[in-house]
Amino acid sequence: MDRGTDVLVVGGGATGVGVARDLAMRGIDVTLCERGGLGSGTTGRSHGVLHSGARYAESDAEGARECIAENRIVKRIAGACVRDSGGYFIALEADNPDYFEAKLNGCRELGIPAETMSGTAAREAVPALAEDVERVIRVPDAVVYPSRLVAATAESARQHGARVLPNAPVTDLHTENGRVVSAAIDHNGGEMIRAEHVVNAAGAWAGRLAEKAGIELSMQPTKGVMVAVEDIAVKPVLNRCRSPADGDLVVPHEDEVVLGTTSVAVDDPDEYPTETEAVDRMVAECAAMVPDLADREPNRSYWGVRPLYAPDETDRDGARSISRGFFLLDHADDGVAGISSIVGGKLTTHRRMAEAVADHVCETLGVDGTCRTADEPLPGYDDSAKLDDLVGEFVTDSPADSDLRA
Repeated sequence: MDRGTDVLVVGGGATGVGVARDLAMRGIDVTLCERGGLGSGTTGRSHGVLHSGARYAESDAEGARECIAENRIVKRIAGACVRDSGGYFIALEADNPDYFEAKLNGCRELGIPAETMSGTAAREAVPALAEDVERVIRVPDAVVYPSRLVAATAESARQHGARVLPNAPVTDLHTENGRVVSAAIDHNGGEMIRAEHVVNAAGAWAGRLAEKAGIELSMQPTKGVMVAVEDIAVKPVLNRCRSPADGDLVVPHEDEVVLGTTSVAVDDPDEYPTETEAVDRMVAECAAMVPDLADREPNRSYWGVRPLYAPDETDRDGARSISRGFFLLDHADDGVAGISSIVGGKLTTHRRMAEAVADHVCETLGVDGTCRTADEPLPGYDDSAKLDDLVGEFVTDSPADSDLRA
């Protein structure tokens, strides 16, 4: 079966559904396809933190500004997709006090709300904290439920006219005269979709999709483990106030906490080793902040792969040095028109990433349109039951918040 659409978006994670929503709200005919259930890639395997920007305040001012702006927008439009937990950056006796001051000053310079607390005051608020907590910075971090966020965004796209196709992998991209003109997808016995423009929002798999059009896209996916432990009484997101390292994050859920994470480069985003030692290390490292975690048996663990873009960065020391910012690439610059890729980024900034893509696509197609995604609430934002019905329709695999869905 042959179909036509203005824009084909490939990839149904937070960014992909965000692109489909934004374009549909501007009156563009959009089709979105995802090889599995929506959010089944990096989005559904994240730690689920809606960053305030504090994590990047001393090292990446631009990224931190984007995070605090999007933190406020997502809280406003996504409602019950978010648990407004607040966050603590925790300095232990062994941690560098200069780093704490740099973090605090960075937050204040960038307009990120930040209040200091003594270790005693922090333990009164969160008794599970370690005795050697010296100081804490309180910031507006939150927990986002990826399955609800993705499902609600997809429903908004659909309500504005988009066609949303889970379980519809792209098997090929076809080019004519140096331009991508159509895609073959495995849906309902096979479809050929002709499009004026293709958006590659396939995340860690973006390089593989680009190859189908003869484009080389330099991705360096990195794997990270998240470990869930039940019956730990923590309400805010806990961040170790030190340079990013393994085991510096504790994320509160309904009846468990999720501990993270590692960052190890992998060659294949589908096939990579999952070491038991990494799981044990997460528990041991996070127990420095929350001693009740020590020697606890994890309830579950899951791995995710980050979609890091890595050109001209091979000389940097290790995967953690690769940029976590996002990159919008028009492959006309590579000699293949009609296709753009959005890579990198964070779950927190997915809406902003989608806006940048939609602006670019509208300019490319000569379409006038203004972004409204920051103003219009998502469907079901104030109705948890409706959100979970949408999750049941669109999402099949999201371990980041499977405890909520259970």
